[in-house]
Amino acid sequence: MELKIGGKIALLLVILGLGLGALYKFGLLSDKAVGGLVSSKTIDKETLDKIRAGEETPTTAKNYAFVAKQSITEVKGVSNYQFKDNTVVFPINIWGGWAPIVAANNGFGPNKDSVFFKEYGFQVDLKLIDDPVAARDAFAAGQSHVLWGTLDMIALFAPGLSRDSRTTPIVFQQIDWSNGGDGIVVRAHINEAKDLRGKTIVLAQNSPSHYYILSVLTDAGISPREVTFMFTATAFEAAKAFVDNEKIDACVSWAPDIYNVVDERYGGKKGGVAGARLLTTTRDASQLIADVWAARADFARDHRDIIKGLAAGIFKGYDIARKDPDKTAALMAKGFGVSAEEAKSMMGDAHLTNFAENKKFFFDKDNPANFARTWAAASYVYKSYGSIGAPARAEEIVDTSVLAELEGKFPHHKDEYVPAFNKVNISRMKLEGGPILTKAVMIQFPSNRWDLDRKYDGSIDNILEEVAKLAGKFAAARIVIEGNVDTSRKIEFQREGPRVFKEMSLAVQELSEKRADSVRSALQARYKFNANKLAVLGNGWDNPASLTDHAKNRRVEIKVYPPEAE
Repeated sequence: MELKIGGKIALLLVILGLGLGALYKFGLLSDKAVGGLVSSKTIDKETLDKIRAGEETPTTAKNYAFVAKQSITEVKGVSNYQFKDNTVVFPINIWGGWAPIVAANNGFGPNKDSVFFKEYGFQVDLKLIDDPVAARDAFAAGQSHVLWGTLDMIALFAPGLSRDSRTTPIVFQQIDWSNGGDGIVVRAHINEAKDLRGKTIVLAQNSPSHYYILSVLTDAGISPREVTFMFTATAFEAAKAFVDNEKIDACVSWAPDIYNVVDERYGGKKGGVAGARLLTTTRDASQLIADVWAARADFARDHRDIIKGLAAGIFKGYDIARKDPDKTAALMAKGFGVSAEEAKSMMGDAHLTNFAENKKFFFDKDNPANFARTWAAASYVYKSYGSIGAPARAEEIVDTSVLAELEGKFPHHKDEYVPAFNKVNISRMKLEGGPILTKAVMIQFPSNRWDLDRKYDGSIDNILEEVAKLAGKFAAARIVIEGNVDTSRKIEFQREGPRVFKEMSLAVQELSEKRADSVRSALQARYKFNANKLAVLGNGWDNPASLTDHAKNRRVEIKVYPPEAE
């Protein structure tokens, strides 16, 4: 769900009270990066009271510093794993998505009241490690058996970890989807993603925020080399830098800052940046950032029964968290060092994924946002940017056999992450605002035809796959497929008089719409999209990409619009 106002304030208070180490989910940070954040020691009581009342919403960071581009540090200290007292060491970070395992474990420390001990005979020690690099290195050194992370972070770490067969991370289960916690804020002159070409963007590097913007740029047809990146140590500092520097065109940050710095006219608070608005959040890109857990390859080989018990126990924890969110929030609060109210607010940034949704993620080949496609997208983005060399292969990183063995154990779990769409009204959509991004694709149609002829254009299935992946990532967003035609004969028909020109204009309008509808029908048939998610529009001659290169006009454009206004 979208983060509510009260939740945003609560999250800000968590940050204010705990500092960076407590809530910064996404950055690759060390203790040295804490510097500029507001804490309870630096904010006065009057201001804090105003924040609680929603009267003042400063950026989380009061100061910021730009940092140089950095590569991921090499994995160090690889060793055999340690396994004592039949206890799995399972690091997590402060993130609401971990509610199921906290609920199943009845808290953080190993205990005999946990689902894992009562039903599967082992204990779990949930260690709080907010820094992903520190978590990675503990995993490599054998001090922990599990690595937490977003799937894109696993893709970033896997090439280094896989150099030693013992520490290859094996993904067994999805925990959640990020659902509103990440966002891209832009100034008034940025209407959609394509306008970011040649612009300056500030963010925390080598993080899911980094993956987010790289993914959006790629989908918009923009190379990372065509923008200027500026980096801060944290996502919160990025928001502060955006506020203070008019020459910065966009920032990638996290709640609550992404909501607080936008113009009041666009839902922000008083004091937001004039004209600034949210381009996109993980509310619309709701199947872009997936949280998973992975086990060491050697531990998974030696203790398959424990791996199965972990997965099953987490699904049972999902049920506990859904049935008794207050108790779960209290357990999380104790381990995270926050109030129960704050812990419960944090859960709103994640959509917890049950067994049915895990099946869809790992097994459904037609799911445009499944594991294989998400992994490939993250690997491609990071390789293109130069963060990794040869990506780890998906089949070496995932093991679905445990999920397969749990078939029938959770029949009550249903896919609950299916956005509802009303019938698309394109005119209303345009009145509500422009698209998030536009993706131009070339599908060659025979003259005066609209059917998808794979003999005529052998790339059709590959193009449909790219469109499906885009629509899958923006699962909650609305998609408009716009058909366009060759304009080479437009002048000829104009010369033949108004009647002929009008007739031909209507004909090409119909042709362009039918071509768009052919693409929509193919996408729905293959990928089972909601019928109301996809809309078609025929532009006829009205939207030429070029006045001289007419081949560029025989195209389909895919436009991603935000979810319907509530």
